[in-house]
Amino acid sequence: MGNPVTALTVQLGERKLTLSGRKAYALDLLINAGFIGVTTLEIPAGLRWSHFIWLLRRDGFVIESPPKTHGGPFAGHHSRYVLKSPVTVLDIKRQHEAGRAAA
Repeated sequence: MGNPVTALTVQLGERKLTLSGRKAYALDLLINAGFIGVTTLEIPAGLRWSHFIWLLRRDGFVIESPPKTHGGPFAGHHSRYVLKSPVTVLDIKRQHEAGRAAA
């Protein structure tokens, strides 16, 4: 988590949204994951992933989460979360930066 996103301003359709804290961090993970998406196994421990997905969906982001099954000694299912909303990043602030405009 070397230099996590702490605030993110994006264009979502006609809306300009500024997110902060872990919600911004979660959206940044989804944006960077692209069409591959993210599972809870691929994110740092401590992030209540389902809660932040719920918050982002409530803000209007379309996030798909088709269930995937897996085998092994602890067989079961999990979701791979994929951001489907087209999003333009306008500004990013990281823990160790004052902020920069997106290129």
